[in-house]
Amino acid sequence: MTTTVDVEAARTAFEDWRAARTAELSRPHGWLSLTSLTWLDTTPAPVEGLPGTWGSVEGGVAVTAAAADGIVVGGEPVDGTVTVETVEGAPGVLVEIGDLRVEVIQRTGSHALRVRDPQAPPLAAFTGVPVFDFDERFVLDAEFVPFEQARAAVVGAVKEGLEHHYEAVGVVRFDLDGPQQLTVFRGGTVLFRDATSGVTTTATTRSVRVDTTPGPVVLDLNRTQNLPCAFTDHATCPVPPAENRLAVPVAAGERDPR
Repeated sequence: MTTTVDVEAARTAFEDWRAARTAELSRPHGWLSLTSLTWLDTTPAPVEGLPGTWGSVEGGVAVTAAAADGIVVGGEPVDGTVTVETVEGAPGVLVEIGDLRVEVIQRTGSHALRVRDPQAPPLAAFTGVPVFDFDERFVLDAEFVPFEQARAAVVGAVKEGLEHHYEAVGVVRFDLDGPQQLTVFRGGTVLFRDATSGVTTTATTRSVRVDTTPGPVVLDLNRTQNLPCAFTDHATCPVPPAENRLAVPVAAGERDPR
């Protein structure tokens, strides 16, 4: 297994990545703007802080409101009852109510609302994610070994009773205080915990991307990042598969922001 690690290019990419992360998390309706997570049942009911009534129906969420309530779905004001269609596990549909964005989501067959408020205190206080300094020791020669066929992978979530579905496409092998291996999901996503989890990094999950071209690759753990649940209690993030819990410390990438 051989790769050519360009440390200076990795260092530059690290700084670009940090800037992009700060910009992403500073968006007015990004993860730091979340103020609530409300699970719905099949009986339409008011939701605290929102106009109208909201209820879970087959394939989505039914919203009932008058035009004066100012609820906008798909660019059209709601005057009566509208169903917001959802897809299991997908990013939520954003419903507009003035400056607020109400994210309508479906997780493990249940529906919920997440309110995104550009005036949320965590967003106002945000100046950047704490990170470890770039360390060339974490720019690693690695190897991606694909499975003959993708495998279904079901993992739990930070919210009890929920689950997330992925396709595992292979493993990435590398040396970090000994031989290591992590399962890779489609798209190159690796979810993992390590010996720093709950100490200097978030106790939930961190992720890193890896090239899924079979053979030698570079695994840059400096670009390990938090999932939304590191920043807010209103996220439904996955936890890593059991085999992706490293016994060694990965003191690289994003630290615990809270």
